[in-house]
Amino acid sequence: MNYRKYRQTGAAASFVEALAETGVLTFSLSELVDGTGLSTIAASGQLLRLGERVVRVSPRQPFFLIVESSCRPMGAPPVEWWLDAYFRWLHHPYYLALQSAAETYNSAPQAVQVTQVITDIPRREISLGRVRIRFFAKRQPERTPVQQPTNAYAPIRISTPEATALDLVRYASRIGGMGRVQETLRPLLPSFRMSALKSALDAEDIPAVAQRLGYLIDMEGEDHLAEIVHRWLPSRIARVSLEASKLPLTETARSRRWRLLVPEGRSS
Repeated sequence: MNYRKYRQTGAAASFVEALAETGVLTFSLSELVDGTGLSTIAASGQLLRLGERVVRVSPRQPFFLIVESSCRPMGAPPVEWWLDAYFRWLHHPYYLALQSAAETYNSAPQAVQVTQVITDIPRREISLGRVRIRFFAKRQPERTPVQQPTNAYAPIRISTPEATALDLVRYASRIGGMGRVQETLRPLLPSFRMSALKSALDAEDIPAVAQRLGYLIDMEGEDHLAEIVHRWLPSRIARVSLEASKLPLTETARSRRWRLLVPEGRSS
């Protein structure tokens, strides 16, 4: 669409309204400049006059969200409506992850107050009104199996249930500990597919994470899934601890299979 007819005072407002009418809720400053013919300074000034109608994602980044009236109490549109467009603008990989991904699969033992996203480099948390995004970094997140939910407002990449479980274990210390991981994992397990679990293990390719996940799955009595993990593990693996703990670490009958040291008192 060509917005160059909006060169006069109010051009930014007209540009924003034209986007919103088509269901597009994001734009960059360069797109506004190109679409209206305004200078960068004039375009920035007009955006400031739009008040709550437009919000900047980050003070350092000229990327903007259009905030419809229904979203203004939150201070921004739902993250799922614009996250994909934001990362396409950044030219970096991403996916909705951890407890936020688990929540989309109806596994939410406790309400998640912040949206958790995995990408390829460390990023500062984003806070827009009541909307918060926390970023977790790992190498080659584009290898992680993801899927697109049906009937979503906009495209969004979400880790599969199996990949979500591996990430939960990997980042356990940053999301409330292994007890919280097990609470979140339990409702996820019925949605696991054996082939998808194998694919997620291949993509992550970290035996220590697989050992811990296998143990937790074993604890839930899902023998066929636990066996998939066990067969994936290399024949020689190092002994690792289930989690950092102030309690003495010991081995149990079950943890011996996974070459894990677990805190004393944890069920075997």
